[in-house]
Amino acid sequence: MKKIAKGNIQRWTSACLAVFMLLMLSACGGQEDPKNLIPEKPDEERVVNLFSPMEKTDPNAENVARTASDLTVMMAEEALGVTMVYRTYTAESYQDRTYDEVILDRARNNMDDLYLLNSDTLLTLGAEGALMDLSGLDSAKNLREIIWTANTVDGKLIAIPQEVVAYGLFVNKDMFDQYQLSLPETPEEFLKCCQTFKENGVETPIGANRWWLETFVFAQAYADLYNGENTEAEIAALNSGEARYSDYMRSGFEFLQTLIDRGYIDAEKALVSEALEAEREDFLAGKIPIVMAYWGAANTETAYGKTDFEMQVIGFPSSRGRMPVITMTGFGVGANAEHAEDAMRVMDIIVSDKALQVYAETNRVISPSKNVKVDCVPALTPLNDRIEEGVYVLGSNATMKVEQWGNTCLIVRELLGGATVDECMAAFDALQAAALD
Repeated sequence: MKKIAKGNIQRWTSACLAVFMLLMLSACGGQEDPKNLIPEKPDEERVVNLFSPMEKTDPNAENVARTASDLTVMMAEEALGVTMVYRTYTAESYQDRTYDEVILDRARNNMDDLYLLNSDTLLTLGAEGALMDLSGLDSAKNLREIIWTANTVDGKLIAIPQEVVAYGLFVNKDMFDQYQLSLPETPEEFLKCCQTFKENGVETPIGANRWWLETFVFAQAYADLYNGENTEAEIAALNSGEARYSDYMRSGFEFLQTLIDRGYIDAEKALVSEALEAEREDFLAGKIPIVMAYWGAANTETAYGKTDFEMQVIGFPSSRGRMPVITMTGFGVGANAEHAEDAMRVMDIIVSDKALQVYAETNRVISPSKNVKVDCVPALTPLNDRIEEGVYVLGSNATMKVEQWGNTCLIVRELLGGATVDECMAAFDALQAAALD
């Protein structure tokens, strides 16, 4: 059932009282025929349509992430007197069409007002001019610089997330201690750790799936780009074609190929495994020492939030030490949305410091606001420390003409399926050539 805004109830009550008083006065004065009086109509309900992967939470369901978002939506509904209508993607409804494919179609046809966008669709729609510029919102003034960097297209801030999603290596610290291994900093140290595990009977030291192995690539490809002195100049060179994405990516793909060749990753299994599907059980059982996942997976018992061993979450190996990889989804407003004005007001509330504090405290995540800080669980401290130092790489960056996260994921799958590193680099060159046309 749709929620009815309090303001509408009050207006309807006032209207009824007004009509009642007029009828009474007319009856007493005898000057007007009551049947000619037309009751005042209540205001039409104001709605904002949101398209996202998930429905509004069932009050009895334990879904922390969805509940956190709902709490901020409720703040907007109450403050503005609007009703948020959730329009939801389900694989069953759209059959073979992915969420990204569906959202591109809906946004291009102005079917909704607000959209929860992945990094690849964000870049595509932003380049097409299909999203509003959010830089003028009051709440935008409080955003971390990383949000502006990752979500700005053609000078416009086109999306704002409610959390910054950081990826790291989830490691079984007890297994590292058992073999007197220090947690690795560099690719070379990481390979030595995997070799030791392999020599001591751990058949496959790294649990992997078909979605997240690109995190190793990003950590090595862009460690210097994002943590050096020439970030803007290097990205400009990539966008102009003066520099090649393949030159950055090669070291990461060669590293993944080494992990596969030495049996540290089961490529065949990873290629057909969904996130958490294949690796979670073995990691929790202490059969494998290393998996990769996102920040929130350490906060919930449904992923890795409750282990029988000491778990730590660290950055990926790189030339600059342990490197967090950051990506993000974001809420965007359709440029030609039917309820664009109300949608912009909703955005300003759900990404305000007040709302983001509620969201961050509920989910225990990194906030996009530079003013909102939340204590993380102990396992996440090593990863969080690096991020607070300003050390990380971006896995999604709307200022790059070639979309990063989705494309790299797909090309990594080609490697898992048997493609050579050179063939993978040729795929990046082709993407860059297409972007420059």
